[in-house]
Amino acid sequence: MPHATDNRPKALLAMAPGIAERLLAEHHRTRLAALTRTDPRLVGHDLAAPTPEVAAALAEAEVLFTCWGATPLTAEVLAAAPRLRAVVHAAGSVKHHITDACWERGIAVTSAAAANALPVAEYTVAAVLFANKRVLHSARRYRELRADHDWLDELDGTGNYRRTVGIVGASRIGRRVIELLRPFDLDVTLYDPYVGAEEAAALGVRSASLAQVCADSSVLSVHAPQLPATHHLIGAEQLALLPDGATLINTARGSLVDEDALLPELVSGRLHAVLDVTEPELPSPQSPLYDLPNVLLTPHVAGSLGNELHRMADQSLDELERFARGLPFADPVTPGALRHSA
Repeated sequence: MPHATDNRPKALLAMAPGIAERLLAEHHRTRLAALTRTDPRLVGHDLAAPTPEVAAALAEAEVLFTCWGATPLTAEVLAAAPRLRAVVHAAGSVKHHITDACWERGIAVTSAAAANALPVAEYTVAAVLFANKRVLHSARRYRELRADHDWLDELDGTGNYRRTVGIVGASRIGRRVIELLRPFDLDVTLYDPYVGAEEAAALGVRSASLAQVCADSSVLSVHAPQLPATHHLIGAEQLALLPDGATLINTARGSLVDEDALLPELVSGRLHAVLDVTEPELPSPQSPLYDLPNVLLTPHVAGSLGNELHRMADQSLDELERFARGLPFADPVTPGALRHSA
């Protein structure tokens, strides 16, 4: 139904081909159309070389509704969007497409990083509990033996009671992992150079140096952002500090772990690993990671998949509604915070 006085902002979807169909269910498209003056079926896949229809929509757009594969918003792209005032990103990191030109224009930015953090944290907690219980080892051995066996003897010393879990990085995901681990009989330690002892205590964890966290942990889970300062944050020195039989979990970025240092520890069997990300992101076909019995390797699936994309859509539409009502974003992205986040 047309509005008598239609002050709704004009918006344009901008993301890679095929993403909008997965991100937006029919009720999301209905809500998008109600909140904005836009065609919820029109998607700009390449704003640097748009089709005439997309170029016309971009010229009128006050807000871009983006997701994975969005075009980098360079000064040239922004010149074709003179009315643009905001970017609502229905995914996690905005580093791929938000440029200095956006901040120079004063464009407001928000992302669904909080929504995307939830499935990553859930994956991590499942990995922690399975790691200490040696579930993957038990399943593999059971499949091999197919006979009676003294599991109490073989699994002596395993379990989650009073184990220490080390968290590297009090990011959104790291904090959510800490929260989800709270009901279990686990001791959680944290390394984050930006979090002091008082804040760590408020989170219910103990703050310690990276070396101490590594030395104490039966499971070490990495949740720091990908920055020049965090490249190979977990290297040979840190891995050597992990106790025999410890498990490294990485759901952050592959570059945070020195894979050349990790592989010998895994091949020897001294350490275990749960790796949802690697460096490079797709290991070579010859990589031992595919076949090592003490490694759970998954193809970057910890984040939002399937119907979990709808959670990101819901949060983003909430933010779009705030923008349409003239309110500030509830979860804004700022250039200062972006320098220290994913």
